[in-house]
Amino acid sequence: MYDFEPTEEQKMLIDWVKRFAENDLRPAAHEAEEKAEIPQSLVNKGWELGILQASIPEKFGGFGERSAVTGVLAAEEMAWGDLAAALAVMTPSLFALPILLAGNEDQQRAYLPPLVEGPWRPYTAALIEPAFDFDPLDLQTTAREQDDIFVIEGVKTLVPYAEGAEAFIVYANWEGRTQGFIVPAEIEGIDVQERCKLLGVNALPTYRVRFDQVRIPKGNLLGGLGRVNEHIGHEMAPLLAASRVALAALAVGLARAAFEYSRDYAKEREAFGVKIAQKQAIAFMLAEMATEIEAMRLLTWEAAWMIDQNLPEAPTRAYLALTGAADMAMMVTDRAVQILGGHGYIRDHPVEHWMRNARGITNLMAMV
Repeated sequence: MYDFEPTEEQKMLIDWVKRFAENDLRPAAHEAEEKAEIPQSLVNKGWELGILQASIPEKFGGFGERSAVTGVLAAEEMAWGDLAAALAVMTPSLFALPILLAGNEDQQRAYLPPLVEGPWRPYTAALIEPAFDFDPLDLQTTAREQDDIFVIEGVKTLVPYAEGAEAFIVYANWEGRTQGFIVPAEIEGIDVQERCKLLGVNALPTYRVRFDQVRIPKGNLLGGLGRVNEHIGHEMAPLLAASRVALAALAVGLARAAFEYSRDYAKEREAFGVKIAQKQAIAFMLAEMATEIEAMRLLTWEAAWMIDQNLPEAPTRAYLALTGAADMAMMVTDRAVQILGGHGYIRDHPVEHWMRNARGITNLMAMV
């Protein structure tokens, strides 16, 4: 039996995030999308809420313990404000959480305190590859051993804040297993190429990055090597599960924004002397949208709870949550555009922006 009643600490954090989303993210979202740039002051303010810091133990510079449930509650509220800005604020988590979940203690002590104790800085990760058959468990980017180093070779795409990044976690195929490698940005062989041009989340700077014979110490393997150099590394399933539930929560927040906006519009808009919300076709649309949002929220919370309990079925439930939430977000945002009619197609209203963002949810894996 599980209980999703938030604790007092969770309620306080979510209240802060909700106010930030309502007062800061939502008003800035349209201009950020049009200019393809998120104000750094906005990212800094979101970082100061302490969402990541609350997931890091005190001995590593944070002030809490890892909780996937808390993370999805915060992610939903952030995405309600703006998906691109939420991803920007959360970008350092791409580096910190894998080290927390899969790194050895030396890596945790070396990298986590400088990241979480200071201001927001662009620590990031590179997983997605520019291939139609991209599979996170069968990567084309490779890592090979050479004496006392690893040599990484390959191309990644959709790497947030790659330009100016302080360090990456680069995922590569090492002897048939996907493994993460800690790669400081100053190492020779990292070529940050053109910025990606996307259908949505244009305010978030993402880049194509080539890793050309990048040499790193063997100790930079996430999880480390054993004392006699046996293969240890880490498992990918917990990292993928964490990413998937976070992305599912973002999809729920995005869909909720579209639903609430179209519902309120339908209550105000008149056609033939009545509010369009009273039209059966519109009312049925809104009812189904609300039902699907609640269903996917519950599935996401359940998956997050399973992660926190270390249950073996958690990775499967996280995959189901992301798959369902991605489809739900596309359906809800598309119907929001329909409910607004011609107004839904113009940029004076945010629903077309939300629909473009929803279309790419499944492609944003490993960006949270």
